[in-house]
Amino acid sequence: MPRMDLHSTFPGVDDLKARARRRVPKFVWEYLDSGTGSEATKARNRAALDLVGFAPSILHGTQDTSTSCSFLGQDYPLPVGIAPVGMSGLIWPDAECTLARAAATAGIPYCLSTVASQSPEDLAPHLGKNAWFQLYPPKDEGIRHDMLARARDAGFTGLILTVDVPVASRRERQTRSGLTSPPVMTPRLLAQTALRPAWALGMARRGIPHMRMLDKYISGDRAHLPPTAHVGYLLRTSPDAEYVKWLRDHWEGALLIKGVMRPEDCATLEQLGADAIWVSNHAGRQFDGAAATIEVLPAIREATRLPLIFDSGIESGLDILRALALGADFVMLGRAFHFALAALGAAGPAHLIDMLQRDMVANMGQLGAPVLTDLPKPFHHTPL
Repeated sequence: MPRMDLHSTFPGVDDLKARARRRVPKFVWEYLDSGTGSEATKARNRAALDLVGFAPSILHGTQDTSTSCSFLGQDYPLPVGIAPVGMSGLIWPDAECTLARAAATAGIPYCLSTVASQSPEDLAPHLGKNAWFQLYPPKDEGIRHDMLARARDAGFTGLILTVDVPVASRRERQTRSGLTSPPVMTPRLLAQTALRPAWALGMARRGIPHMRMLDKYISGDRAHLPPTAHVGYLLRTSPDAEYVKWLRDHWEGALLIKGVMRPEDCATLEQLGADAIWVSNHAGRQFDGAAATIEVLPAIREATRLPLIFDSGIESGLDILRALALGADFVMLGRAFHFALAALGAAGPAHLIDMLQRDMVANMGQLGAPVLTDLPKPFHHTPL
C-alpha cells in the first residue's frame, strides 16, 4: 500500500489503534493497552496533555519548517524515539527487529528492553547508530557485567536504567484476560487466537515468544511469582544510589535514568553522573496514584540542566510539541509504535514516524515556529 494511501486511511494514531485492536487477540490487546488499577493515571496522562494549549501566531509569511534536533551529541530528523516495551514480540511477530530496522532507516533511537522477546544478539544486525539498551536491574554483579557486555558488543550505545519498577504491578485488565508470563495457550486464549489469523500465522512461524535475554540466567523456581510478574523478577533488585554509581563506573556510553517524577531527585542523579533524565510514569502501568507526566515536567525542568526525555500519553505531533515547550528535549513513544506495527505490519512504524513529523510541521506553522527552539510558551486550558 503506497505511503499516501496510508495517510488517507490512517491519518492519526487512533486509526492505527483501532485497526491494531482488530488484528491481535484480546489477551494481547489487554497487555498492550492496559494500565494498572482503575487506569486513572493512564487517563490523567491524556487529559493533562489536552489541557496544554498555545496561542496561534499570525503574519509570519511562508516559512520553511524543520523538526530536526540535537540530543546527547547526535543529530536527529525529529525529537522522537521508540521506547522500550517488554515482550514486544507478543504484540506482533518479530516486533523488536522490525522496529529496530525502522528506527535505523529513520535515523531515530530504538530502545530494547531487558525483557524483550529477542536478545541483544538477535538485534545486532538490525541496529542503527543510535540504539539504547534498557536495563531492569539485576542484583547479581556478575549478571550485570555480562548484560552490559552483551549490550555493548551488540552495538547499543546508550544504557537506560528503569527505576520505577521496584515490584510487579497488578495490571488487573491483563490478569482478567488470562495472560500469564510466559504465555500459556489455554483453550480460552486459543479461541481468541483463532479469530486473528495474521497474528496467529506469524506466531506459528516464530513460536510463542519468551524473554530470550534471560535464558542464560534463569534457573530458579517461578511458581511463586504473581501472574503479571515475569521471570526477570527472580533476578531483579530495587536500585539505590550506589547501584547507579556502579553502572556509571562500568558503562562508557550515555547513562539515562528512566522513571523520574520528582524534582528533588535530579540533584542526586546529576551527582551520580547521569547523562539524561527520563521523565515517565510508565504510561500508567505501574502506579495508579501518580501525577500525569506532563504535570511534573516543568518543575523537573527547573530543577536540572541535564537533558530531559519525556514519555507517557504521547499520541500526536502536537503532543510532542507540548512536551518540548514545557521543557523536554526528546520524546519517546512505546504504545503508538506497537499500534502501528500491529495495524500495518512492517510498514506501520515508518508511517507513524511520517505522520508525527507531518503533524509537527502543521502545528509549528500555526505557531509561527520554523524550528523547535522557536516554540512559544504554552498555557493551560481551564478543564471543561
